[in-house]
Amino acid sequence: MIQQFYPQVPHSYRYELNKDMHLAAAHFIPDERAGQCQEMHGHTYFINLTIAGDSLDELGFLVNFKRLKEIVHKRYDHTLLNDHEEYEAVAPTTERVAEQIWKAVQQELVTLPNKPNCLQVVVRETPTSYVVYRPKAEELQ
Repeated sequence: MIQQFYPQVPHSYRYELNKDMHLAAAHFIPDERAGQCQEMHGHTYFINLTIAGDSLDELGFLVNFKRLKEIVHKRYDHTLLNDHEEYEAVAPTTERVAEQIWKAVQQELVTLPNKPNCLQVVVRETPTSYVVYRPKAEELQ
């Protein structure tokens, strides 16, 4: 396994968790300005989530890794991204995929008693290109 290192997010939380995962998904950008991306094609996306918080749950976790994988991998793996409701009005660019992953993860985190936050989502689309999504401070709990 190749080790990936991602941009660090400055913060003052006590704990930081980073979860890597990958998924296979297809997409297309329905606009002639997208060039070759207007044709359906697939990627093996590599995802990194940065979660941080000051307290742990009753088991000693910031958040359970399994739950993070369910939120992201189970939803998107082996699917056509364009078919998901969050992309009905917008094209599933890598930037938007990163943003939607953040929204789904953060929506789960706000329900946890220890209230961690998702500080960063990195989505690597190809070996040479990736997107970083970081929410604004006011979007965090």
